[in-house]
Amino acid sequence: MGKDLYNKSFLAKAMFEKAKSMLGFRITDLMFSGTDEDLKQTRVTQPAIFLYSTILAAVIGEEFRPDMVAGHSLGEFSALVANKTVSFEDALILVSKRAKAMQKACEMEPSTMAAIIGAGDSVVEEVCASINEIVVPANYNSPGQIVISGSIEGIDKAIEVLKQYDGEVIFINFCSPYLVTKLKDHGVVIQAYECDEIAMAVTQEILLGKMQAHGELPI
Repeated sequence: MGKDLYNKSFLAKAMFEKAKSMLGFRITDLMFSGTDEDLKQTRVTQPAIFLYSTILAAVIGEEFRPDMVAGHSLGEFSALVANKTVSFEDALILVSKRAKAMQKACEMEPSTMAAIIGAGDSVVEEVCASINEIVVPANYNSPGQIVISGSIEGIDKAIEVLKQYDGEVIFINFCSPYLVTKLKDHGVVIQAYECDEIAMAVTQEILLGKMQAHGELPI
């Protein structure tokens, strides 16, 4: 993951090396040759994805000229770097703090996610509501594809019911609904950050509203 960028671009190599210094561990070793289990650790996964997307945009250079940017969850940080609202360095610090907080939350409250394809949004919503465990619709990726999130028991029970609707299930090794209450410290960190003037419109995934004012930054 990102090894070609590192080997073929002096700019990419410099950015990866800076990231290693800032993060305090050799993230390139994990990105380039780490095991699946290494990469599944949230404290590694999130900085790795952020680094790949932002460094790729930087390497493309002047040819990277979007009219607007958008990102879901972690992707919002990459979008904010792409439109020059937040610097690469500042965003990496925020992403690292976020990843550590989420790693801690995952360890405190074991949970998981699963993508349900083909069962229909309303069916998935009704099934989640009927389960006597924590399980909720989390992401509406596209018509007919919805991600559910919750306790391991809740997800297992929901999937058992959803099998009768012939929906395809893809398990996602990640936790979620508990994070809303576990990430208060991270929210304080982000709210204290003042971003720069934006270079282009940013669409946020929650309310699909454009962030066009100086100082606005999504959590």
